[in-house]
Amino acid sequence: MSAKNIERKILRTICPDAKGLIAKITNICYKHELNIVQNNEFVDHRTGRFFMRTELEGIFNDSTLLVDLDSALPSGSLRELHAAGRRRIVIMVTREAHCLGDLLMKSAFGGLDVEIAAVIGNHDTLKSLVERFDIPFIHISHDDLTREAHDTQMADCIEQYQPDYVVLAKYMRVLTPEFVKRFPNQIINIHHSFLPAFIGARPYHQAYERGVKLIGATAHYVNDNLDEGPIIMQDVINIDHSYTAEEMIRAGRDVEKNVLSRAVDKVLAQRVFVYGNRTIIL
Repeated sequence: MSAKNIERKILRTICPDAKGLIAKITNICYKHELNIVQNNEFVDHRTGRFFMRTELEGIFNDSTLLVDLDSALPSGSLRELHAAGRRRIVIMVTREAHCLGDLLMKSAFGGLDVEIAAVIGNHDTLKSLVERFDIPFIHISHDDLTREAHDTQMADCIEQYQPDYVVLAKYMRVLTPEFVKRFPNQIINIHHSFLPAFIGARPYHQAYERGVKLIGATAHYVNDNLDEGPIIMQDVINIDHSYTAEEMIRAGRDVEKNVLSRAVDKVLAQRVFVYGNRTIIL
């Protein structure tokens, strides 16, 4: 077996739960002389669904492998085979630098295995930061444009870079359904509250008015319902009555950037399964 022909791929399976599924899948992989590098599975007993992520290494015949899996898995099964390794993203921004800066640093110094193809902003505030990393920055102003026209220009620009995912690093505009439809389950957003609490604008000010003792951040996929897409990652920190809304905002920035980068890392590694409005992370 020539080393140059050996590839690493990730098999993702979602299907109705049944006896012997792990054995059936792994036996087919053995039949194809594929080495299982890592395997994770989960059964959602409430819905009766089985989820499995299998990292494989060897010489692949994709079509034959998938046909063999189809013949062995129950009706209604979904299976995907993805090449392992680096993915491409486009980042969308407005004016805040902390989430973008964290992604740029981690990409540049090995904290994230990702290619940032471009950064697109509706303001040019962060242009100089992005260009320090030799990454294209595209400014598409929303001035004098309808939301629909602006989103069309943004989406057209993004598609030129053919990203695997679009990351909203504190992009502070609501996306139109037409934009979301062009990137299904590909848009990752960071929301500055512990959803489902404090949806929408100014969540820290909402939290201050309620006198909360925890503030947090939520990374989620974007769908047509504001801040209600499937949740990928969340975290919180403790605060107390002495915090002003502005102090909450400053304290929350570290949580936001950490939650977003952890979520992006899981998504890039093909560990996040979307099922309905939930995610399973394997």
